[in-house]
Amino acid sequence: MLSRGGTTVVNFKDKRYIVLFLSPTVILLFTFLIYPLIQSVYYSFCEWYNFSNEKKFIGLANYNQLIHDPVIWIALKNTLILTVGAIVLQVGGGLVLALLSDSIKRGFKFFRTVFFFPIIISGTAIGLMFSIIYNYDYGLLNAIMRAFGLSEQVWLTEKSAIYLVLIPILWQYVGFYFVIFLTGISKIPEDIYESAQLDGITGIQKAFKITIPLMRDVTAACLTLATAGALKVFDVVYIVTKGGPMNASELLSTYMYDKAFNGQNAGYASTIVIAMMLLGVLITVVLNKAVKKDTISY
Repeated sequence: MLSRGGTTVVNFKDKRYIVLFLSPTVILLFTFLIYPLIQSVYYSFCEWYNFSNEKKFIGLANYNQLIHDPVIWIALKNTLILTVGAIVLQVGGGLVLALLSDSIKRGFKFFRTVFFFPIIISGTAIGLMFSIIYNYDYGLLNAIMRAFGLSEQVWLTEKSAIYLVLIPILWQYVGFYFVIFLTGISKIPEDIYESAQLDGITGIQKAFKITIPLMRDVTAACLTLATAGALKVFDVVYIVTKGGPMNASELLSTYMYDKAFNGQNAGYASTIVIAMMLLGVLITVVLNKAVKKDTISY
């Protein structure tokens, strides 16, 4: 620590100060992330019922059960459908809305507020709202059917449940990525657009050859967030369908919860957690490699 003209200056080359400032973050990271992750890995090799103090080490038995569990494959398929939907509809939709809103001169704040509004609504409230919409007896959809003289429908069937329950999930977070992309667009220097206009670039070319390529880092971050968000979705699905009917809308997250708290097998639930983590890492690595920087040409 140095003193210059009565002012104290911290010498950051001294490693003691680096350790001092980083230690709170490292402690929190280890306490709430690394240590629970290590515990989950250990529990995945154990038979652990009713959260008791007794844990029996059973090796790879839980992983063998995971591979041969038919519900896991249904949950995995549905989770992948949700992940693809989050990438295409949430991230893609947010990007399209940001590109369109950036060209709006009047009413810009209105559209930004409208698109962002669903995020401030809790997932529980959205789940309750859509469970009422899909209800057979007093739901909004069947009320519309009756108003047009059409027969009522059971909306949440084995074939349709997963797609209908994904509608509120995907709709809720489009505005989140819209705001991120809008911020990224605002950081692009105007002189790049001005020089491109002098070369006769059009509006669509500006979007595909300048705006989108210059936001590769933003896009990669959004894809990572969308993947992580899709893997941890729970509340809306659990409220609307509870993973049913007949496990048709089961996700890895809801199935993990069911095994941990209803099946009372925390060891097998920990195995599902590890599978979710590995799936998230794999998808994130693939997406980040796909979204790589290249040169801008127009």
